[in-house]
Amino acid sequence: MNEEQLIDAAFAFVTDPRASRTERPVVEEYPSTIPVLESMVLDGVEDRRDVADYIQDVLHPAATPDN
Repeated sequence: MNEEQLIDAAFAFVTDPRASRTERPVVEEYPSTIPVLESMVLDGVEDRRDVADYIQDVLHPAATPDN
């Protein structure tokens, strides 16, 4: 699944009110994202951009400066 497909899948997860959302492929393919996505469900996130920002941070973490 490419980045846009992952964002679409994560957004579908976040906006699906049914408990069956946990059966979506994104749960199996990216299980580490589920706690944050579940928090987005609880927070009522409805903006795809919020989900996209999170997924992009997961896939492209910012470099941390050396101390």
